[in-house]
Amino acid sequence: MEKPYSPACDRNKDPILKVMQEVINLDDRRLLEIGSGTGQHAVYLAPHFSHMIWVTSDLKRNHEGISMWLNESGAPNIVGPGAFEVGKDDFPEGNFDVVFASNLFHIMHWKECQTLMKMMGVNLGEGSRVLIYGAFNYKGKFSSPSNEEFDTSLKARDPLMGIRNFEDVNSGMEKNGFRLVKDYEMPVNNRILVYTRVALVN
Repeated sequence: MEKPYSPACDRNKDPILKVMQEVINLDDRRLLEIGSGTGQHAVYLAPHFSHMIWVTSDLKRNHEGISMWLNESGAPNIVGPGAFEVGKDDFPEGNFDVVFASNLFHIMHWKECQTLMKMMGVNLGEGSRVLIYGAFNYKGKFSSPSNEEFDTSLKARDPLMGIRNFEDVNSGMEKNGFRLVKDYEMPVNNRILVYTRVALVN
């Protein structure tokens, strides 16, 4: 098998790093990456946060490629990949201060997105943060012609894929105990939504 490569990861790694440097602090000990893809983000980003363990996870079919990147990197603070398929597997074990998901919500079916938001609400503690990177619609409208074309291509692969509405994602996160901290504008009509887990109310 050839080592997988994503041009998009190379393009967006530095803008994502800049946001992470604002969000992640020295008290954070463990980050869970959901949908590690090729492994490129982990290999590039994790060494910038040497105080923190970066836990990779994805569908089992992607593990070989991720492992190729991780083994070549040799970064001491990256572990995994673990198997995590939303709707089939339990949430990865461990206490996580940060969860990072890149280009995941438009690939998963909306029902799976809802399941993931619920799982994060159950498993993440007060003060933990969730970073969701990707394209989003606002008030039901595409933010650019290229995003509309991208959405069409996704639905051609699977009618249940597609760019999600920010309002739906935000409502789902709030329902499960999260508060939006900041909505970062990113290059090429993408965003990073940063949420924090608020105190549980009995």
